[in-house]
Amino acid sequence: MEISKNHSVCFTGHRQVLGKHTHILPARLEKTITNLIRLGYKNFIAGGAVGFDMIAAETVLLAREYNPSITLFLALPCRNQTARWKNPSDIERYNHLLAQANDIHYIQDAYSSTCMHKRNRWMVDHSAVCVAYLNNTARGGTVYTVNYANEQDLPVVNLANSNYLEAFGE
Repeated sequence: MEISKNHSVCFTGHRQVLGKHTHILPARLEKTITNLIRLGYKNFIAGGAVGFDMIAAETVLLAREYNPSITLFLALPCRNQTARWKNPSDIERYNHLLAQANDIHYIQDAYSSTCMHKRNRWMVDHSAVCVAYLNNTARGGTVYTVNYANEQDLPVVNLANSNYLEAFGE
C-alpha cells in the first residue's frame, strides 16, 4: 500500500515511559491524534517497539474505530523484531498490532546493528509530521529521529513537554 507523505504522521519515543507521564501520555496522545485527523492527516506510522511505539499504535487503532478512513502503518526494522523480547505480553501486543495494521513495511529481513536507524529514517522520510515522546536525554534512537525530523523540516510535537499543544495553536 502506498502512503501519501503529505497526509502522514510518524511516531518516535522511548521504550520506557517515565512514571510522571504514565497517566498523562495516553490522553496527550489521543488529543494529538484527534487534532492531526482534524487537520487532514490520515496515515499514522509506528515502529512497533515496546513502549511509546506500541502505545501510539494502539491509540491510532482506537481512533480508527471512530474514523475508519485513518490507517495504521507499521514500519518494522526486521521480520524477527521480537526474537530477543522476554515479556510474553509484549509479544502478544505486538502480534495484535500486526494483525490490525493496514499495512506493514519491513526495512530488512533479519536484524542488524543498523536496522532500527534505517527504520527511523524511513518513517521520517514518509511523513509530514513527527509525534515524539522525548525526555531530556542526549542520546538514543528517539533523539536521533527527532533531530533527523528537524533536519528534514518536519514539525515535531513532543508529548513530553507540557506545551505540546502549541503545535496546534492551543
